[in-house]
Parts: sequence; structure tokens; C-alpha cells
Amino acid sequence: MTETSETTGRWAIAIHGGAGSMTPETMDAEAVAAHEAALGVALDAGRAVLMAGGSALDAVCAAVAALEDDPHFNAGRGAVFTYHGTNELDAAVMDGRTRGAGAVCGVTHTRNPVHLARTVMEKSPHVFLSGAGAEEFAREQNVEQVDPDWFATEPRWQQLQEMKAKKLGWFDAGLKYGTVGAVAVDAGGHVAAATSTGGLTGKRWGRIGDSPLIGAGTYADDRAAAISCTGSGEQFIRAAVAHEICARIRLGGEGPQAATETVLDEVGLMGGVGGVIYATPGGETGFAFTTPGMFRGQADSAGLRVVGIFG
Repeated sequence: MTETSETTGRWAIAIHGGAGSMTPETMDAEAVAAHEAALGVALDAGRAVLMAGGSALDAVCAAVAALEDDPHFNAGRGAVFTYHGTNELDAAVMDGRTRGAGAVCGVTHTRNPVHLARTVMEKSPHVFLSGAGAEEFAREQNVEQVDPDWFATEPRWQQLQEMKAKKLGWFDAGLKYGTVGAVAVDAGGHVAAATSTGGLTGKRWGRIGDSPLIGAGTYADDRAAAISCTGSGEQFIRAAVAHEICARIRLGGEGPQAATETVLDEVGLMGGVGGVIYATPGGETGFAFTTPGMFRGQADSAGLRVVGIFG
């Protein structure tokens, strides 16, 4: 019998707050401390669920909602601005037990897009809703709505103005991938994943990245692993990163770390960079990234609790 968390009683969770160009030289001590504290709050929100015997799905949603509410990250409050000065949010969740999934994109009033994605999974006949339709559904389901000003922060606004002034291209491609996510395995051996993002500074035309796309930025399957990604979304979509990692584990017999690193190498050959976190039914979590840094954290039933930023 394959050893799983169900047979060992182990649980574990990993989170990320985005991969990017962060280095000890570009982040001062105050910024490092603030980001590490914010990661700790989100990690503890998910950890508390698992410690109490809760599900992996509940844990990842709790962790991601905490990250969405924290303006240090590009999701929910603190999301980046589109070219036209709005905040447009995307999120996805997936339950490895059933392979049920829910996703939303282009929402502008839903305080916690991760909660709406889960509501799509549990309360609708669909997997993916967008824009005004997603928020009509949110109101019908009493998912908390806020004024769009809730998401806006001055540092993100200044990032947009800087991008426009420098004429940097279609969008800000300066290695700032602030997507947030969480993966977990509960004591029952079930895995789950959740991912949320504000996208790219200066994005246009309703651009959607990999985060809300099931199989690209988010995937969970009890037969393999739970995956949440952050990075250059176009390449992650083309490589179907989250599903590809799970397929290599399930069908190819690869270990999760090797599978993750191999697929990130494939993304690199396409010109993309980013990071991945994973959780397996056996209680293992891990990560890999091809940027200078990735905001991240891990905790488990054996007492591990750690957050990190740099490579």
C-alpha cells in the first residue's frame, strides 16, 4: 500500500506570495520583516485549520484569503492596476479528493476571490466564471462584496505610473510575479490547491494569466499532488505546468521535487520564469523557483514552521 497522510496521520501546508526579483540587496530589513510577518499570518491561518482536523480545502482557502487581505501581495487588497487603472482579480481552487474545481477571472468587487472560486465549485454547475457574470453569481450567493477602492493602494498606483512613463512595453514584465497560493494535505490524505492574483501591472484587453486556469497555475489530484504556481503566465499556460507536474508524478513515477524542477526547466526553454509549491498525499511539501526569490512558507504536523524569501 502506498503511504499517504491518511495512513500516517501527517498533515502539511505550503504557501507562496509570488516569485520575482527580490534579493537581499533590493529589499531592506524593514521590508523583509514585514513580508515575513505577513507570510506567517497566512501560514498560521491554514495551519490552524489542519491542526484542528480540518480539510486541506479549508486550509488553503484560509491561507489564501489571508494573503488576499494583506496589501504586501498582488492579490485582493494590494493587487496591481491594469493599464486603464482598475484592479481585476483572478482565483482558482481545486479539491484533490474529487477533482472538483472552481475559478473566476476579471472580478472587481469580490473581497476574497478565492472564496468566490470555491463557491463556483460548490454551488454552481460550472468550473469557470468571468467578469460581471461571476460577480452576479457572487451577489446571489452572498459572497462578500466591497467597493473597488478596497483593493487600491498607492504603491501599486505608482508602479503603473512608472511603467507608463518608461514605456516598458505591453505590460510590466520586470520579474514581479505577485500571485499568491497555498497547497495542503490533511490528515485524511487529501490534497487541495488555491491560487489568487491581480495579474500583471498594466495588463490590457482583459488579459488572463495561468493562476485561474485549472491545469496551468492550479491543480490538485489525490493520486499525485496539489500544485500552485506563480510566474510568467503565458509560458505557464503553454506548458500546462500544474497538470504536467502531477502527470509526471502519477504516470511517470517521478518524485515531486524532480517533476517540479523538470517542468520549470521546460518553462525556461520557452523564455519564462517563476515558481511552484506542491503538497503530496504522503505529507510532503516543497517548492522550486527560477527567479532570485519567492515569498514562501511551510508548516507540518511534525513541528515545521518556516518562511523565506530569497534563493
